[in-house]
Amino acid sequence: MFDAAHSKGMEITLTMDHTEKQVSTVEEGSRPSQAAQLPTMIDDDPALLSRAEVLHGKFPSHERVRLIRPSRPSFKQISSDMLQATEIAIAPRGGAGRIFYHIKRALIGAPIANSEAEHERLTKFKALAVLSSDAISSVAYATEACLMILFTAGVSSQGLTTVLPISLAIIALLAIVAISYRQTIPAYPNGGGSYIVAKDNLGNLPGLIAASSLLIDYVLTVSVSVASGVLNFAALFHGAIDPYLVPIEVGLVIFITVVNLRGVRESGSFFAIPTYFFIVCAFALILMGLIKGYVFDHQPIIAAFPANPNPATPLTFFLILRAFASGCSAMTGVEAISNGVPAFQKPETKNAAKTLTAMALILGSLFAGITLLTLTYAPHIFLDPSGSNTLIAQISQQVFSHTPVFFMFYVFQIATLLILVLAANTSYSDFPRLASLLARDNFLPHQFAFRGDRLAFSTGIVFLAILASTLLIVLNGDISRLIDLYAVGVFMSFTLSQSGMVRHWWRLRASEPGWQRKLSINALGALVTCVVAVIIASTKFLTGAWIVVILIPLLVLVFSGIHAHYTRVESERTTGIPTKPAEIQHLFVVPIAGMDRVSVQSLAYARSISAHVIAVHVAVDVEDAHRVREAWKMWRPNIADDEKTELVIIESPYRSLFRPLIDYIDTVHELFPDYTLTVLLPEFIVAHWWEHFLHNQTALQLKAALLFRPGIVVTSVPQHLPHRSQMGISA
Repeated sequence: MFDAAHSKGMEITLTMDHTEKQVSTVEEGSRPSQAAQLPTMIDDDPALLSRAEVLHGKFPSHERVRLIRPSRPSFKQISSDMLQATEIAIAPRGGAGRIFYHIKRALIGAPIANSEAEHERLTKFKALAVLSSDAISSVAYATEACLMILFTAGVSSQGLTTVLPISLAIIALLAIVAISYRQTIPAYPNGGGSYIVAKDNLGNLPGLIAASSLLIDYVLTVSVSVASGVLNFAALFHGAIDPYLVPIEVGLVIFITVVNLRGVRESGSFFAIPTYFFIVCAFALILMGLIKGYVFDHQPIIAAFPANPNPATPLTFFLILRAFASGCSAMTGVEAISNGVPAFQKPETKNAAKTLTAMALILGSLFAGITLLTLTYAPHIFLDPSGSNTLIAQISQQVFSHTPVFFMFYVFQIATLLILVLAANTSYSDFPRLASLLARDNFLPHQFAFRGDRLAFSTGIVFLAILASTLLIVLNGDISRLIDLYAVGVFMSFTLSQSGMVRHWWRLRASEPGWQRKLSINALGALVTCVVAVIIASTKFLTGAWIVVILIPLLVLVFSGIHAHYTRVESERTTGIPTKPAEIQHLFVVPIAGMDRVSVQSLAYARSISAHVIAVHVAVDVEDAHRVREAWKMWRPNIADDEKTELVIIESPYRSLFRPLIDYIDTVHELFPDYTLTVLLPEFIVAHWWEHFLHNQTALQLKAALLFRPGIVVTSVPQHLPHRSQMGISA
């Protein structure tokens, strides 16, 4: 045994026959005249990160030990049997992979270790920006969506003022939902999203319905927010950039995706300033607008709208419900904080509850203020059904025009663009997290559960970007068409979440003090949100909500199918290989193109493992068969000195190489089921990607075909060119 210091050049004590001798190290990489490997090296270092050699000198006292270490320090040794991969280990060694790696690092930054996850959590200040931007940004279009239903239906100017009581009802609904979710946060400190709450208390099916509803809503949130933000920005150019709106929207989605791939904390730092900038500008707009309207212009609180140019239609209860349903788009994103509790700094639940309260107060105040400004400046507002000049843009223009701060109109439009575009960040936070939970429960592919280099769920982030961009392109960024799909799923998930909390408190009634009050609050929330979900689905069904109503059960079926696959794989996953090494009987089949050095090396490798080795050659003509048979006679003594290594030549009169070989392997596997059949494939590795086209890729075809045959092991013996080996293979 030996005890070696790990620093180069230090003394090493070599213990042999209970006698200690002080010997000095030899420089790593030197070549001794005589060297014997220590047989105990594998036992002493199970991780095999070093190798020791004893160097014998002229005299016994001149014995020295050389430690040989890897040239690439990819691992850090934690203990004798535990290694930690360093950043070097995940970096490709060369080729196109290394170029892509450096581009990736430039875009999203250096990888973050698991030990740094605690530092990636959000403060209340950043969490409000990351998780509330969706809800807060909705004030830019919620009032307009509500008013547009009444306006385009031909409701009279007096009937348009109904937007005020509708907005007050939405604010009351916001208060109920916020209070209900405040109870969910301490009950589910690991994230109380609708999926978790519904699944735990109501079962898998309600949980999957809630998850499907939320996933659809998150995709729509990105599309609606980005499209609305670009429209508000386009108001500054009076239609000059209208032909380029969709490319701009898709470009912004890509930008947000890259920022989110950089990690939660970094995206929170990036998005905090624009979010608070909009909040300040919006409150400034409301304050200045109310002072200008009531103090200087002496306008009534509810002004008369101009005459509606659309054909007159009486104000019906159904129209009021439709307007209410559209205005409820202000409620999207309210559950994000409850779902993202683990992203908060400690104490998570208290910080999340405070952030939820702040979000509800800001959202309610801004929504009420924008609605009041709409009624105050009604005589000056001419609604534009095309959407190229938004309601909030017209209000800000009226408020800031002819004032010393006229430039604030441009500032506010930029702030609106930023908040609406960055509102998509709420979905980028919650969609990947929800997808990871579904993947953890085997309802989505497991790739969604893995965190990327920056501790973000990269697969979910990229998938969300693809879906949102596709939706923007297909619907041409039309907000009126997108908004009709909006809010159906979110209120369905609200209902399931609150119903699950009712069941939760009922289960804990024996041990939870005040459970009656908590149950009553969540029951009220479930009832109200259920009514709203029915209203939205029924009033918007023909204008687009039917798509969401159909998509939700389809997604549930997809989730169930994925879960069934994973369950079947787990129960049926098996091979024909025995579990005890002593029971394994090897039988090797080695396909060869001829008796060259590579074929001989492959056969020698197989022969070192088992005495039962069959070399197989598919001959396309008689001359080919004769050539290989003669070469076999010459090379065979170098492979084995017994008769157990055989050559089988398959004549293929139809000149097919691949099919006869596969059929022979299947035949051997069928006739010898007690043997573990291993197909050893010599595989040629080219230096450049384009050189693949110069070879027939037979080994690759064989591997692909044998992959679907249970009980057959495939082993590759790669053949590397010398210069390829020197530059390393890119990973």
